[in-house]
Order: sequence, then structure tokens, then C-alpha cells
Amino acid sequence: MGASSFVSDSLDTTMVDRRADQSEYGNVDRSEGAETAHNSARVPHSSNVVVIRRLSPWSRSGAKRLFDWACVLPALLLLVPVLLLIALAVRLTSPGPVFFLQKRMGRNGRTFTILKFRSMIHVSEKAHKAVTTAASQAFTPIGAFLRRWKLDELPQLWNVLAGDMSLVGPRPKMPEHIVSKLPCRPGITGAATIAFAHEESVLDQVPEEDLEAFYLGVVLPAKRRLDARYMACATFLSDLKLIVKSALRRWDSTFLEDLLKAEAFDAQERTL
Repeated sequence: MGASSFVSDSLDTTMVDRRADQSEYGNVDRSEGAETAHNSARVPHSSNVVVIRRLSPWSRSGAKRLFDWACVLPALLLLVPVLLLIALAVRLTSPGPVFFLQKRMGRNGRTFTILKFRSMIHVSEKAHKAVTTAASQAFTPIGAFLRRWKLDELPQLWNVLAGDMSLVGPRPKMPEHIVSKLPCRPGITGAATIAFAHEESVLDQVPEEDLEAFYLGVVLPAKRRLDARYMACATFLSDLKLIVKSALRRWDSTFLEDLLKAEAFDAQERTL
């Protein structure tokens, strides 16, 4: 299955019936095909939980782990000068640590520390917001550039080597956004990463008082559906295509914009 089909098929279904499956690693609708229906089971919306019956063979294979190592080791050797340059730029342009460290949930509920180059002004006395927009963040002088080009994510290659993450998979969630345990390693990139690459810019359109509700009720379930489809259908070829799309920055924010428009339409209907 291609990378684009992961994104378009899952989000198209989300647009039609996104409230039916609002769970952490939920099933996509049965209309998406017998293979996905066979891999996961849908339970009533009231339970807010949908359980994946099994992962795709690739998602749980040792070959996927070997693939990660084969890609990351040479990449790190080539990127050492870039990593050092970014680290120096972060250190010289703003006070505070070079790295942003945060607890995330990994495979089978295991907590690990994710690494990023710090892109926001260091605030030691309070935690950063769980839901942010482009306008609500206090970027360092180079922070916006790092975010735009996803350079702040490069230290996560160490997380991959350590076994906390994979190159491709569901993004690791913060503990407060977890409903059930992730049965495979989270990834640096994935279908949801590509579809929501410009998430913070698009979320600027949401009124601040509605931001958290919109994120938890619309954005997060859509990401969960993409994650579910990935875990059920992932192959070596689909991982390779997702990596290429990420490297070439083939983002597409139209899916998130469509979700925003659909939610605005629903809100208008509720007021009638």
C-alpha cells in the first residue's frame, strides 16, 4: 500500500464518520476494505476504544528494526557536521539547553525521553502547552526555521538507535493523550506526520477557547485512525515511500484544512 493511500483513504473516512471511532489505535471503517476489517475490530462509540487484533507482519518484525539501523547509522555519520552546526546555533542564539527533552509513551506503554533540538525560548518554571499553534509559541531566533524544515527532529535518530523509536510509525504521544498502549515502536515520520505537517499553522484558525476541544475531538482521533491503518497494513515498501515523502517534504495540509472546514460546518449546524 502506497504512502498517499494511507493518508487519503483514512482521512476520507474520517471526514465521513470521524466520531464513530475516537480511540487511540482505532479501526478505520469497514468500507475501507476487507483487509483492514480483518486486522482490527470496531466496538461501539460509547466505549471510546477500538482494539487492533493484530499488527501487520512488517510492523512487528525484526527486519523492520534492521532496516532502521541500516538507514540511521550511515545517516548519522553523514549528518554529524549538520548536527553540530545546529547545536552550536541553538546554544549561541538563545539561553538554555541545546536539547528539548520530553517524556513520551512508546511501545507497550513504556515511557522514554524524546530528543529534539530546542526551538522555543527556554521556560524552566512551567511546562509547555500540550496543544500549540504557530502563533502561540515563543520561538528562538532560529526556532521557526528548525520547525519549518523539521531539523529539530534530527536528534530522534538517537532514539531510533536506542530502540525507543522507529523511522516510520505512529508519532509518540504525551502521556495525557494516551488512551491505550501502542503495540509497536513509535516513529519519527509516518502517514499522520505527513498529513499534519503544518498542523500548528492550520490550528491558528481555531479560536483559542475551542483549540483544546478541537484538537482532542477532531485532530487526535484523525491521527489515531491513520496510526491504526498504518499498524494494520504497513509493509517495507510503504515505509520506504513514507521516508521518501518526508525527505522530499511532500506535505499536504489540505486534509487538516478539510477537517477544520467540516468541524466549522458541524458547529454551524448545531447552532441552527
